[in-house]
Amino acid sequence: MAEATNRRNRKAFTMKQATVLILIILLSGCQSRGTVVSPTIKFTRVPQTGLGSPDKLDIIQGRVEGARPDQQIVLYVKTGTWWVQPLANAPFTKIQGDSSWINSTHLGSEYAALLVELGYHPQQAMNDLPTPGNGVAAVATSKDDPSASTVSPTLQFSGYEWRIRTAPSGRGDHLNPYSPANAWTDADGALHLRIARESDKWTCAEVTLTRSFGYGQYYFVVRDTSHLGPRIVFSMFTWDYAGVDQNNREMAIEIGGGSEPDSKNARYVVQPFYVAANVARFTAPVGKVTHSFRWEPGRLSFSTRGGSVTDPGADILSEHVFTSGIPSKGVESVRMALYILGQTENPVPSEAEVVIDKFEYLP
Repeated sequence: MAEATNRRNRKAFTMKQATVLILIILLSGCQSRGTVVSPTIKFTRVPQTGLGSPDKLDIIQGRVEGARPDQQIVLYVKTGTWWVQPLANAPFTKIQGDSSWINSTHLGSEYAALLVELGYHPQQAMNDLPTPGNGVAAVATSKDDPSASTVSPTLQFSGYEWRIRTAPSGRGDHLNPYSPANAWTDADGALHLRIARESDKWTCAEVTLTRSFGYGQYYFVVRDTSHLGPRIVFSMFTWDYAGVDQNNREMAIEIGGGSEPDSKNARYVVQPFYVAANVARFTAPVGKVTHSFRWEPGRLSFSTRGGSVTDPGADILSEHVFTSGIPSKGVESVRMALYILGQTENPVPSEAEVVIDKFEYLP
């Protein structure tokens, strides 16, 4: 009789334990569902507002919290109507591994970012922004985060506006700091880029054209760069934040950066550079030269001539034609940068300066 009573007591105790465990699980599930945080978008850089030129481009960037790997950003700018950015046929901005995102945008009175699901089809233009739902996970506008507004320093050179880089860059195989004091034009209109010491750090220089041209002929009239040190690089290149699938549409003429066994210290490059056929090396000439490239669908022709682009009968000092891996046009912009290759601590580089007399574009 006592044994039967003990069995009934143990069974009742076990059932109570099971009931308590189930309640704990249910409560835990309710709490988990209750603490699910919706994804959010934050701007870290927003261009100045204003309609200005319809061709003018600037940088917009931010971060996303709580996004899934398959989600993307869609950007809009308001010019009366909301227009997708940077192009109707390139509406998506990739979220990086550190949850940041960056792209180009045209200027407007307000900017917006949408976090969207895979398969979402953005409208090219709309009067009102969508609300979360139907493939839209989150929406943010520049008015939500006014502290992110950034007015970039600019300069005028060869009849165009150029944005001066102030943020660090990983170009050069490490993080180079940049100073707006390292880029300026002189009384004759020539552009100067330099590397200089500021607050115990070597700072670099870069300028970016604030518009995109696409296919055509690009000219850079540059004074003697044959003297650049082995760790100093001067680069004339294109870059497109929206062109991730095409190596950011990067094409470059680079001078310096290390001596080759055959003394060829300059190169024409179509990215990715690690493909041997995408790099053509040559020796940087002494004196003033005109570097140029002609960009066409499926064809990219580089050349370097003695003297200025306007000099009749200027000698061709180097040339090369690429016909493979040529990117299509997008919202790429021309950039010129003077930077340090590799770590700056040892050996310490010296000051350097490059002077560009003229930039010219012809369709």
